[in-house]
Amino acid sequence: MNEDSTAQSGNAAAADEDAAAPQASILPGAALLGLEADDAPAALRALSARLREIGAVTDSFEAAVLLREEKHPTGLPTLVPAAIPHTDPEHVITPGFAVAVPEEPVAFGEIGSSGERTIWAELIIMLVLADATSQLSALQNLVARLQEPDAVRAMLAASDDADLERRARDWLAG
Repeated sequence: MNEDSTAQSGNAAAADEDAAAPQASILPGAALLGLEADDAPAALRALSARLREIGAVTDSFEAAVLLREEKHPTGLPTLVPAAIPHTDPEHVITPGFAVAVPEEPVAFGEIGSSGERTIWAELIIMLVLADATSQLSALQNLVARLQEPDAVRAMLAASDDADLERRARDWLAG
C-alpha cells in the first residue's frame, strides 16, 4: 500500500467515524410546551434562560442569540411554520437542541428576508452547538425534517414538557 492509498483509507475511516458519531439531541430539561411569548425576543429569552438553568450555555448566550436573530432571522415558511434560532459556538457549554411549542404562534422574521416578512412560528428549535460545521449540518437536517408535517404536528400534540422532550428526541433520531 503506498502513502497515497494509506492517507485515503485513513481519511475514509475518519469520515466513517464522523458519519457514525451520534447526532446532537434535545438537551434534558430543554423542552418548553405552552411557552408564553409575545414576540421572538421574548421566546428567545425564555429558551436562553432555560438553557442557562440547565448549564448548557454561558451567560453571554442570550444577548448573542438575540443579536443574531435581529441581524439574520430564522423563521421558516414550512408547512408547520418554525424558527431555528442559533448563535456562535463560543456561547455553548453543552451541545444539543432546545425545543419550544408556544401557546400562540410567535412572529419571527423569515430567513433570508432581513426580517421584512413574518413567519408565525408554531415550533421553535434552538440550536446549541459547539462548532460551525455541525451548525450547518444540523440546520440542513432540521429543514429536511420540518418537511414532514405529520411528524411535526405529533410534537405539537405533546401533553407536557417531558412528553415534548421525548417526542422531539424521537423525531430528531428519525
